[in-house]
Amino acid sequence: MRSSRLLATSLVAAAPAVAGLEVDLPIAARSDVVETDFTAVVYNDAHPVLVGNDGGASTGGFRLFDLDNTTSLSETNHQTPGRTKLVTTVYGIDEKDLIVTIAQPDSYFRLYEATTAEQVGEPIARTLGDWSALCAWRSQSSGEQYLYLFGKHEAVQFLMRGSNGTFELVEIQTFATPVEASSCAVSLSEQSVYFSGDDSTVYTFEAAENTVVPQFDVLGKADDDVTGLAAYIGNDSDYLFVAQDNVIAVYNTSFALLGSMKLTEDIEVDGPSVYQAPTQNYPAGAVTYAIKSDAGKAAGVSSLDAAFTALGLESNTAYDPRQKPSTPATLIGAECGFNGFSQDGGACSCFAGFEGANCADFTCRNDCSAHGTCIGANTCQCDEGWGGLYCAFKVVEAVAETDVNGADGDDPAIWISPTDKSQSRIITTTKSEVGAGFAVFDLSGKKLQTIEAGEPNNVDVIYNFQAGNRTTDLIYAACRADNTLCLFEMTANGTLQSIAGGTQPTKDDYDVYGSCVYHSRKSGKQYLFANAKTAEYLQFELTWVDDALQTSLVRNFTGGSGGQVEGCVSDEANGWVIIGEEPHALWRYGAEPDDASEPFLIGEVGDGHMFADNEGVTLVEGPSADQGFILISQQGVSAYNVYRRAAPHEYVETFTIAENLEKGIDAVSNTDGITAVGAALGDAFPSGLIVVHDDANQLPEGGTSDQASFKLVSLGDVLGDALMQEVDTNWDPRAS
Repeated sequence: MRSSRLLATSLVAAAPAVAGLEVDLPIAARSDVVETDFTAVVYNDAHPVLVGNDGGASTGGFRLFDLDNTTSLSETNHQTPGRTKLVTTVYGIDEKDLIVTIAQPDSYFRLYEATTAEQVGEPIARTLGDWSALCAWRSQSSGEQYLYLFGKHEAVQFLMRGSNGTFELVEIQTFATPVEASSCAVSLSEQSVYFSGDDSTVYTFEAAENTVVPQFDVLGKADDDVTGLAAYIGNDSDYLFVAQDNVIAVYNTSFALLGSMKLTEDIEVDGPSVYQAPTQNYPAGAVTYAIKSDAGKAAGVSSLDAAFTALGLESNTAYDPRQKPSTPATLIGAECGFNGFSQDGGACSCFAGFEGANCADFTCRNDCSAHGTCIGANTCQCDEGWGGLYCAFKVVEAVAETDVNGADGDDPAIWISPTDKSQSRIITTTKSEVGAGFAVFDLSGKKLQTIEAGEPNNVDVIYNFQAGNRTTDLIYAACRADNTLCLFEMTANGTLQSIAGGTQPTKDDYDVYGSCVYHSRKSGKQYLFANAKTAEYLQFELTWVDDALQTSLVRNFTGGSGGQVEGCVSDEANGWVIIGEEPHALWRYGAEPDDASEPFLIGEVGDGHMFADNEGVTLVEGPSADQGFILISQQGVSAYNVYRRAAPHEYVETFTIAENLEKGIDAVSNTDGITAVGAALGDAFPSGLIVVHDDANQLPEGGTSDQASFKLVSLGDVLGDALMQEVDTNWDPRAS
């Protein structure tokens, strides 16, 4: 039970709540279209503020809106540190109220003054990972401020503190979670953290000031998939708001349903937050949220007055997030160097990266991977040529980048010219509605051609396909707009053109996601793979019938352990298809349609080398079937793993792509697709070529482009001379 010292409350009595009752929740005001998924609020008597993240490429960051509007939310500020998903607010930290964000391009936390959005200090606490939820908790006994940051089956607890205008985030601990959280909230009455994944289950654990890994419980299951959580702070007990599609259900802290508020428009509600204090237009407070609709994304707000009255809920408009305990009992003091919690008996429980009886000594994870010096708690100063997580990643630079094209790029492929390898082409996809289709570039990155297609995702090249009495090269991708298999012809001069039968169906009730190709050396047949987020793989045989392409479904199976899949690549010489399972692992399967062998686990998130999300996968051919390398992109840490092609697929190294200052090419962040060939491609790439997707295409003059680019890296720079001996630099895909 929360201490009565926390705050003075003003409770508006209401009739008893009626479980199962659903009431209308009209949208009182909304913003213009903005790429927002999460909202937060800033308590301010004069100017209450709604904060919405901005996940746009060129507009990424966050926006402030005047919350106390009706009809239209007026934007008052827009900060653009880069594409941002997560935002929250904290109060009274060194007498400041702050907005806290973490930008995806560089993974740094940034702090902003809550009402003016002026940045406070420099970015802090770089935390590489694919983060999906962020919430704040103030201890009701000590008054200390904590943050919980959730990602791929893990969470990080931070202590946030400030002194004399300087602020820091101190890692308390990192721990595994049962799911990838997509939302979180904190109940002060229960001192509990709630979180949910992408289904209907809501989990809980104790919010505590210790370094003990929390125990998780299932709080309950909602009626539908959860799209957001928020806590409404009561007097003796809090309410939990659970967003689901166009409904916000209200539960007590035991997860008993008290009623539901249904939005009166055809929208989906994400990332809710609650402003409990009275305003001129919302005397009983308001709920804010992100809107998804056919008109686009936006931020919205609704009054709680009528809904709370109809549901018989008590409103607490005197809640003040700045209120601290009158006699705080802190566990963080000089006896533990301010780097740990004091325990009963005088022992210290040290924060992550600190050790010793008084937590006075610091350490670094993995001893900075033998490529750096530990200069603070889990803080490494990396040797030249090394970076990333604890200096574990080899650092290389892109030597060229493509011209910008389209909005949301994803995957590249390299087509090798049959006449002059220096005239080979790079093909990329744009999967967004804006610019949807393929683009073709030369090896300098110059755009030569675009061709429309239905939001293609992963792209691959098929060589020497027999189309009647001629052979030709094809490119293939699964197209999301209409759930089809998209094929185009690549002419000998490197130009894409349509081909008869170039649009092929998948199956009913199937939403395509990723794809790859396989040519059987056993039968000579050509196959196409497509997958869905559900991990269902479809394998089609591709043939030429009646002067047109034709496909027939020959196999379906579940890829990996059932988690979301996308990237894949085939190894024709060995008869394999290599599958990336985004949150979990890299797998090897037999690629023949009648294969019944067990899958082989190549690498797994948490094994010390692999990090989520696993995205693009590619193969570099060697002189023989047991030589060469598998490369996979890891979006959350903006890096790539290299494994040996030969079983058991030994891990080789991880690399990341840094800024090339000399050429004005930005670093690669939140990478998605990857492709590579070991073949010498003329003077530009004599040691092979890697092409990767770059999510935030940052411009030399500052800012970020709203169009995608792909970065070009020498394969030799990644592998080095010794490993390049295992690569076939004379590889000819048409001779296989």
